[in-house]
Amino acid sequence: MKFMKLGNRPDTFTTEEATRTVISDVPSDLTIKINNISYLLHKYPLLPKCGLLQRLISDSEDSSNAMLNLHDIPGGEEAFELCAKYCYGITINLSARNFASAFCAAKYLGMTEKVETGNFVMKLEAFLSSCILEGWKDSVVTLQNTRGIYEWSESLGLVRKCIESIVDKILTPTHKVSWSYTYTRPGYEKNRRESVPKDWWTEDISFLDVDIFRCIVMAIKSTNMLQPQLIGESLHVYACRWLPEITNTGLNEGSTSQAEDQDSPDRKQRILETIVSLIPADKGSVSVKFLLRLVSISNFLGVSPVTKTELLRLSGLQLEDAALDDLLLPNRVSTDQTSYDVELVQTVLESFLRQWKRQTPTDESLSQRSINNVGKLIDSYLQVVSKDANLSVQKMTSLAETLPGIARTDHDNLYKAINIYLKEHPDLSKMDKKHLCRILDCQNLSPEVRSHAVKNERLPLRTVVQLLFFEQEKGNTTSNIKHRSSDQTSVVRDDMNKLKLSIDDHQLSKGKDRRNYDDKFQLRPELSFKIRESKLQEMRTGREIRDEGISEIQHSNLNPREKARERRISGKPHSSKGRER
Repeated sequence: MKFMKLGNRPDTFTTEEATRTVISDVPSDLTIKINNISYLLHKYPLLPKCGLLQRLISDSEDSSNAMLNLHDIPGGEEAFELCAKYCYGITINLSARNFASAFCAAKYLGMTEKVETGNFVMKLEAFLSSCILEGWKDSVVTLQNTRGIYEWSESLGLVRKCIESIVDKILTPTHKVSWSYTYTRPGYEKNRRESVPKDWWTEDISFLDVDIFRCIVMAIKSTNMLQPQLIGESLHVYACRWLPEITNTGLNEGSTSQAEDQDSPDRKQRILETIVSLIPADKGSVSVKFLLRLVSISNFLGVSPVTKTELLRLSGLQLEDAALDDLLLPNRVSTDQTSYDVELVQTVLESFLRQWKRQTPTDESLSQRSINNVGKLIDSYLQVVSKDANLSVQKMTSLAETLPGIARTDHDNLYKAINIYLKEHPDLSKMDKKHLCRILDCQNLSPEVRSHAVKNERLPLRTVVQLLFFEQEKGNTTSNIKHRSSDQTSVVRDDMNKLKLSIDDHQLSKGKDRRNYDDKFQLRPELSFKIRESKLQEMRTGREIRDEGISEIQHSNLNPREKARERRISGKPHSSKGRER
């Protein structure tokens, strides 16, 4: 940190009760009151350098022993005393810690070049441009000490100049960072010889007031030169310092206790709303764990509905990236004495489902994978919270039923959560057991889990009956399939046997030489046209002889009356054989 030393005379200010006096042989002729302190001073060193005092003295009636009230001087009595000592030539040391108050007080008193060449304001401006704005910590500390005189500092351009200097250094490539900074993250001491971390600046600006912090972050975002994750990290560090409820332990014990002592609930609410408004729109700029803890804090800080809605939207958008530990948030508000905030998780889940239903992904598999991941996460969460003795059946079933059916590929994990709940709540009524097990789909259980559930004495009888019925239906279906398969096999076997017999008979009809079965597939020369005609004629003749023989056989089987009727119809004479008979 840089210093500026002005003056060479020793300090001769003394205090007596509420009066500050300069040791001098010359009696005091100027009394200045600031708040509850009276300064007994002299006109000759002050008036040549202070334009305001010149005007006030000229307007007073008693110019010999004037008394002025400067209660509204920025920086109060400490800042005025620095200016007064400068006028007396007493040694003063200026640094980033007292620069803002001294600069504002000097501007208030009119210690400019118009009054005297090389006046106090000119020296302060030179120190600002050559030392404070050139350093990293000097600019940050100067801004940090503008609390209480922020309006003056802002109107005089001090805040703007410091913010511009800080933003320029934050945007500097890490390999060019040569100034000192605060970075107390775990494990950093081991890696100090390595390159500068990208978020080297986040811890130093976390000490600033929320309005100044907001201006710096907005200026950084407007440049679009830093990754959204770095901006999100700065918000996380700031929240951990000023909202110690974000984590079990703050950045360090001193900062946490200081924040708890100084920050009222209204100021914490304002800090939370500012942080939420600064979160980049890019997904993943802040972790889902950080978002869920902000949601948890917002429930008892009473933030605005706009802030609460935005937090739920961001949390739901990243719910699929959460881990089980991220959801295990302590219950801060509810009066049911449950260990975990189940209602908060259900609210975030509902926000996720609303956004999931509205989106139109180009890849359906990605959408299905997203909701399946959330389904597994919620079922794992149910297995943990079901051990809570104060968790009601209504909350358990409400959270489980919030997930749509498409979110679960099976109900194994849901069954495990129900079984744990029944084990931890042995005094549960039959109606509550039925209400709890109603959400379980027996058909979506694996065989191992289903066999365990059938023997589970904790389940209500109705659920066990459903499991047994499903097992029976599944067994009947399997046996029917096996029986049908056996019948089809028998039919095929009989058909094959019949085919074999017909082939054997065909081979026997060809002759006793039992020619090879493959002979019927041998190629034979095609017969000529005349041979084919003769063969066809022989076949016709043989067919006629066969038909006549069949007719004779049928005629011989007729009785005499039928034979006579047939002769009358056909007009044929009686055969000699018939007459002989």
